[in-house]
Amino acid sequence: MSDSESEDEGANRQLKFVLLGDGASGKTSLATRFVHDSFGKQYKQTIGLDFFLKRITLPGNINVTLHVWDIGGQTIGSKMLDKYIYGAQAILLVYDVTNQQSFENLENWHNVVKKVNEESETQPRVALVGNKIDLEHMRTVKIDKHLQFCQESHSSSHFVSAKTGDSVFLCFQGIAANLVDVKLNRAEIEQLQNVVRADIVNYSQEPETRSVHSPRSSMCTIQ
Repeated sequence: MSDSESEDEGANRQLKFVLLGDGASGKTSLATRFVHDSFGKQYKQTIGLDFFLKRITLPGNINVTLHVWDIGGQTIGSKMLDKYIYGAQAILLVYDVTNQQSFENLENWHNVVKKVNEESETQPRVALVGNKIDLEHMRTVKIDKHLQFCQESHSSSHFVSAKTGDSVFLCFQGIAANLVDVKLNRAEIEQLQNVVRADIVNYSQEPETRSVHSPRSSMCTIQ
């Protein structure tokens, strides 16, 4: 194989991303926002799994095709779950920042991942993704708990909103860049932190609360 052929092969990567987490945590919405840049207002449960494909170009003209596996929340006890996870380069553990139980249940999902990793030659990157930060005023999962989970699970930290698009592209593309050893500069990171206008909701009848700014995606993985 010539050097030019080796370079071409190296510049076109295939990466398998698996989204895990409870139902209604927003996994499908995240995938849909990333792949189609759209958001469905009505919740539709994923049965089994759905597939999404997205080709991106990273700095250095590196083309990467992401195979996004959206795993249904009810598959936690399924014998097929191990097969869905096997061979993934990245595992995104997704929870709803307004739903404490969806965060606590991630331990069960992560235990499955660790079990599969023991039987696999490749070790996927694990990312903790707190979704629905557009509902910051309803947050129940404290940021320090999120960061503690990241430290204990050796995962990268991400806060996103599938509804507004806030940091969704940064999350996926940042993980992909990390996997192929590409570093995003500040301008590229800011461009990926795209916020799409969401519907305005009137909370005038609710007690006034002070919004706490959440950190966005962080690619600092604790080894």
